[in-house]
Amino acid sequence: METNSGKCPFMHGANTSAGTNDKHWWPNSLNLDILHQHDQKTNPLGADFDYRKELENLDIAALKSDMHALLTDSKDWWPADWGHYGGLMIRMAWHAAGSYRTADGRGRAGTGNLRFSPLNSWPDNTNLDKAKRLLWPLKKKYGNRVSWADLLILAGTIAYESMGLKTFGFSFGREDIWHPEKDVYWGSEKEWLAPSENRYENLDDASTLENPLAATHMGLIYVNPEGVNGKPDPLRTAAHVRETFARMAMNDEETAALTAGGHTVGKAHGNGSGNALGSAPEGAGIEEQGLGWKNSQNSGVGQNTVTSGIEGAWTTEPTKWDNGYFEMLFNHEWELKKSAGGAYQWQPIDIGTEDMPVDVEDGSTRTMPIMTDADMAMREDPIYREICLKFKDDHQYFSETFARAWFKLTHRDMGPKVRYFGPDVPTEELLWQDPIPAGNADYDANKVKERISNSGLTTSEMVTVAWDSARTFRGSDFRGGANGARIRLEPQVNWIANEPEKLAKTLSVLQPIATEFNISLADTIVLAGNVGIERAANAAGIQVEVPFLPGRGDASQEKTDVPSFEPLEPLADGFRNFQKKDYSVRAEEMLLDRAQLLGLTATEMTVLVGGMRVLGTNYNNTKHGVFTNAVGTLTNDFFVHLTDMKYTWVPNHDGTYEIRDRKTNETVFTATRVDLVFGSNSVLRAYAEVYAQDDNKEKFVQDFVRAWAKVMNADRFDVQ
Repeated sequence: METNSGKCPFMHGANTSAGTNDKHWWPNSLNLDILHQHDQKTNPLGADFDYRKELENLDIAALKSDMHALLTDSKDWWPADWGHYGGLMIRMAWHAAGSYRTADGRGRAGTGNLRFSPLNSWPDNTNLDKAKRLLWPLKKKYGNRVSWADLLILAGTIAYESMGLKTFGFSFGREDIWHPEKDVYWGSEKEWLAPSENRYENLDDASTLENPLAATHMGLIYVNPEGVNGKPDPLRTAAHVRETFARMAMNDEETAALTAGGHTVGKAHGNGSGNALGSAPEGAGIEEQGLGWKNSQNSGVGQNTVTSGIEGAWTTEPTKWDNGYFEMLFNHEWELKKSAGGAYQWQPIDIGTEDMPVDVEDGSTRTMPIMTDADMAMREDPIYREICLKFKDDHQYFSETFARAWFKLTHRDMGPKVRYFGPDVPTEELLWQDPIPAGNADYDANKVKERISNSGLTTSEMVTVAWDSARTFRGSDFRGGANGARIRLEPQVNWIANEPEKLAKTLSVLQPIATEFNISLADTIVLAGNVGIERAANAAGIQVEVPFLPGRGDASQEKTDVPSFEPLEPLADGFRNFQKKDYSVRAEEMLLDRAQLLGLTATEMTVLVGGMRVLGTNYNNTKHGVFTNAVGTLTNDFFVHLTDMKYTWVPNHDGTYEIRDRKTNETVFTATRVDLVFGSNSVLRAYAEVYAQDDNKEKFVQDFVRAWAKVMNADRFDVQ
């Protein structure tokens, strides 16, 4: 059959690049994709694959030996600077970890997301595709026994060891994802490296950087190396360096150590114009086979490599861990210049040839060293200067401080120490790992439940305290959760979302019970929630036992880093119909964000909201969304009334809604956007209709219990 060569020979049944999607037609529609982000269907290893078990078969010593050998095995297709890939591998590991931000725990190195868009094609990650491709022989050899996520970070750590640093340690245990995290918010800009004003209320006040962002531009990991908006000004840059590193969990000393330690080795590449580079990996031609930024300038590699546009090394010996960075920074005066690629950089005014680094290819040629505006910030900012001069005078102290900061940078997102694996895991438990002592697991939980049941606490009080304790969990960086009972400690005990007075009353009842049975308050709180749910289900005529895992411990205030927990404060919690104040983001979108951090599916989110409403757990006892006349009974009434066409839904000026009887116009219930989205969104309504059916009353309860237990046990890494 002949076809017109100008026409596509098949019908576009799938939504390929030739089509349009729902957000094109209905830009305000609620996108549920974030809750389906890591569907098991994308995992080629299958749902039964257990990475932890695979790690037990990994020959770690052999892998490390092979990694050391790879670092100096230069390849013609991408030659190593000075015959050593250390600088490239460190930059790759750094940029994998450096996308982490404390506000929501997203970004991070723990998933291997640097393999996928958008990170694999960020301007700041130019040529890191080559680093990953250099590692392929090791991934191929060791297969499922080592994840890409672990391999990327191991490469940077071994690189430092290879160049002389005594590292603090390393842990395996990062499990790969298999699909791009396209629903992570990286900023609203529509172009790479758009002016910084787009994400600041006031560019002169670095603290006004939009949350949850940490980087100063779309497509960067940290700050613009040429200066704020590409305008060199070391003191101004220092303020932005301080803010962006703080949003990645680093203090001033850690920031200075990381800046100096990162630039002690390797070099920047800008020996030509970045405008001449080809497309990033996601936009490159199919013949490039996943590589990007093709460089047609001269050889395109070695001396002619183009990455940031800045050109040069920071130290005399860029493949050696030494104090060269500080010697270079403080022993010379500096002037502003431009690289061959047209980028602003600083270079020494008076330097002897012997202090210059040799060329990456020609060992007989010396080249001019450089500093970025961020490096000059370490010299000009009074606080950073004092720290760096201390490092300059005490190389051992600098090395130890950097090693710890590097370990934190590359492990900050792994959660508690119980998740760590391997012979190089440090014995020291660090404050930022949120230490929790082991709890007593040898007791009769039923006797504790009986005591709680007779304590006088209401169903609402029991369920609320358990939920508020557990809802802080973030699957993004494995922080928060019910384990540790930090809800009784600063800062959580005074969070508005936790209703401090109500919380204090509930804890005053539960703490003596915990003491009586010699168990943790953390276990007691979770058991209280279970008691409340079982009582409410029984009132609905359904007998159920909520699964329970004993053994939680109680964290101490001393071992709780208060500032690091402040970003975990709920600004909105749709499950309890709470919102701290009005935000530009819609309430239902904030509900999705919290559900995703809790690791919930869309159906689990749906059933939990419906159950929480009828249990009477709304913040401040509001009646919005409480579509039942039997509060405290675990019925499917929320969904029954939501889907009942005998009502009309009328908006109020304050953003709430009235649910009125069509015949009498009487207001029967009130609601928020979070309540009504389960009836308006076509997917969520489909779920709501399932739970509203007459034959699914018991299914609703069973599904609620399973979803509840998932949240309560999300942080139980000690038993998973």
